[in-house]
Amino acid sequence: MTVSAGTLHAAVHEQLEAERFEELLKVANVRIERIVSTGQTTPANTWFDQDWDEWVLLVQGAAEILIEQEAAPRRLEPGDYIFLPAHVRHRVTWTAPDQPTVWLAVHIDRPA
Repeated sequence: MTVSAGTLHAAVHEQLEAERFEELLKVANVRIERIVSTGQTTPANTWFDQDWDEWVLLVQGAAEILIEQEAAPRRLEPGDYIFLPAHVRHRVTWTAPDQPTVWLAVHIDRPA
């Protein structure tokens, strides 16, 4: 395996037409990606229902995530994280429109 390095703050633009997803590392059953949002949300009536576990750290900006079984979205600020087990339906209801929101997402495939 080769050594790799970088910064989560590289090329973070103030406004993007769509969220930017960048895979930073993939090994065995783990994939790490950086996501940059600039006001984007999950489309109405759409839910993420993933076959893998996901641990997310909010690095910069702010966001709100709604878990299907919860009454209100959870607010995330820099340093906050959330673990979403496989098949926990969720959606992003808000990201800060006036600054980039940078996420670090760790996806963990479950063994078959």
